[in-house]
Amino acid sequence: MSDETNKPDENTKPDENTKPDEQARAAGQAPDQPAKPQQSETPAAKSPGVEREDAGAGVDQDQAQEQVAVVDESRSAEPTAYGQSRGMWGPQPGDTSGYGGIEREWLPPKTASRPYGGWFDEVVDRMAELVPGAIDRVSTEFGELTCYIHREHIAELARALRDDAYLRFEMLSGVSGVHYPHDTDGELHAVYHLQSFTHNRRLRLEARVPDADPHVDSVVATYPMADWHERETWDMFGLVFDGHPGLTRILMPDDWVGHPQRKDYPLGGIDVEYKGAVIPPPDQRRRY
Repeated sequence: MSDETNKPDENTKPDENTKPDEQARAAGQAPDQPAKPQQSETPAAKSPGVEREDAGAGVDQDQAQEQVAVVDESRSAEPTAYGQSRGMWGPQPGDTSGYGGIEREWLPPKTASRPYGGWFDEVVDRMAELVPGAIDRVSTEFGELTCYIHREHIAELARALRDDAYLRFEMLSGVSGVHYPHDTDGELHAVYHLQSFTHNRRLRLEARVPDADPHVDSVVATYPMADWHERETWDMFGLVFDGHPGLTRILMPDDWVGHPQRKDYPLGGIDVEYKGAVIPPPDQRRRY
């Protein structure tokens, strides 16, 4: 017989039951079968950079309207530009030193609207269900799921992301910092990259931290590998991770003053051991 008779009908619609078992979710257990979003008759294009095959599938509009709002309304407006920088790469030869005066605007990722696509909606809903009020806003730029989290919920949300069977983000691959001097009341950002081996998913968390109170809870108790990452982030940016077992410098000498990767840290002009010699700032150096 021809193998054609064994192929499923291309017009056959998937099972209408697209949500995981509600009782299993409420109990923190994995559903019997992985939840897949309902597909339309015409498959939607896949989003780039997303691991799951179902990530680019369409979501039923009626289902999207029934989903509860999980994003904080206090910052519903699109965030404004973080500011401008000099010394960025442009369409012409690079200007990394800033000597040429090239300026570039720092634009935050755009806030996404429902439906996000694929498993993004279900993961965001589950996070909001386990830790209400934790999510500030959501971005899906470049096919990547980024959740902006209120800093006071980071430790609790990290435990839920690791332990909940429906989420199961077993690995924290990195913690880093970013400094946006013009982002009022959020000059410092703590960034977390998580990986789920069970579901083959990746997630980014980002928390805005004011420079006047640069404190955020440590996640070392949940993800021990965050130990050195949080130390490096404090060393380079000055983010204080409360509850860390030993928050000391890891790259710079113990007696070093300041945090070198902040944008207000001086470039050059640092005294060297030779008498009377200084290193001029980059924009005052000779061009070669």
